[in-house]
Amino acid sequence: MKAKLFSGDGTAKGDLNLPDAVFNTTVNDALLHQVATMYQANRRQGTAKAKGRSEVSGGTGKPWKQKGTGRARAGSNTSPVWVRGGKSFGPQPRTFTRTIPRKLRIKALTSALTSRAQAEKIVVFDRIACEEAKTKQIAVLLRKAALDGNKNLLILDAGQDKVYLSSRNIERLQVKPLSELNALDVLLNENIIFGAEELIGKIEEAVAK
Repeated sequence: MKAKLFSGDGTAKGDLNLPDAVFNTTVNDALLHQVATMYQANRRQGTAKAKGRSEVSGGTGKPWKQKGTGRARAGSNTSPVWVRGGKSFGPQPRTFTRTIPRKLRIKALTSALTSRAQAEKIVVFDRIACEEAKTKQIAVLLRKAALDGNKNLLILDAGQDKVYLSSRNIERLQVKPLSELNALDVLLNENIIFGAEELIGKIEEAVAK
């Protein structure tokens, strides 16, 4: 597999050979679905809460006597059938967290990267650098490389803090360090952009561990 290689100013430099261990594996759709579902579930807060009849304000005694008033019999004004009464079987705080073994998560990541490599959507810059945090620099760089207008994932190396500050406010551009890269982020974006050429070697080392 090959990827387009650009210089730090957006000039095309040709193609870069990608390691087969990461970008030329079997695409496992079932595993990708399982891992993507896990990441989405882990983002859920699970904080929805409704008060039951023991939690709402009100009395526990009968609002009126059982007979003789002409009204329907009632035992408590906290009943779910009353206005401002407790909620029957309402939502309670819970966790949606799921876990999948690390090796399967890595396998899913390589599957996702392989699918993008097969579609020729992997882009590598020799190294993106910014002297100061300016959004315009990265916007011009993406435009020059014909990457603007698409959903892009920019992966950065350690020490590219100013690039991160320059990129985080660009529409349809997600920015992440290599250490936080996962299969869901790859699947949700069209182009996968590596902000430094040495990241290719680092991700190969991480997958091999």
